[in-house]
Amino acid sequence: MNNENLEKQFRVMRSQTRWADLYFYQKTNVLYLLTFEFAKRYLRQGDRTIDQMVQAARSGKQNIVEGAEDGATSMEMEIKLMNVARSSIHELREDYEDYLASRHLHQWDSRFHRYHGMLEFCRKNNQWEEYALFINKMNDEEMANTALTLCHMIDKMMRSYQKKLEKEFLVEGGIKERMTAARLGYRTNQKDEIMRLKQKLERAEKRITQLEGEVARLRGKG
Repeated sequence: MNNENLEKQFRVMRSQTRWADLYFYQKTNVLYLLTFEFAKRYLRQGDRTIDQMVQAARSGKQNIVEGAEDGATSMEMEIKLMNVARSSIHELREDYEDYLASRHLHQWDSRFHRYHGMLEFCRKNNQWEEYALFINKMNDEEMANTALTLCHMIDKMMRSYQKKLEKEFLVEGGIKERMTAARLGYRTNQKDEIMRLKQKLERAEKRITQLEGEVARLRGKG
């Protein structure tokens, strides 16, 4: 077995997740930009809620990035940072719910005639450019409900991703377990390779003895 195959077989570092390809990351980026626009447009200058909402949206996005980056070496850290990201999204969701309730605006649900259209749009679209086409036409109720829908979707998607990580962690363990497994596997592979070469040498020596006997017989006949 060559060195490249050994490296693949006894890999300690996990394959790094491309965070930019994660749909829930893409949606958190949309949520951050939407929240920034919402706060600038509908919250009074000096209102502490502006910083709270924008920072919560940014924390959700950034902790996904950091978690995916750190996940190559520490699955435990990735799981923890994903939890931090979800907590930030939960905090942001409450801020939007409070905004609607305090201003006697409607929080859309499945009984509202525009709810399903908004749900389908948020489900299909993950890039800010697709939302930016409509953002200037939205009022605060529409923007807040769009943000709430994204919050719920992101949380659901992240829960599924975390379950996958937890199962993977139970099977593979953390970096210490992977390092131990790699060392044991490498040593076992070395022993197997030494045994294979030893058997090959024994067969070669046996064949050499046979050939020497044949040469001796031929010389005796001569």
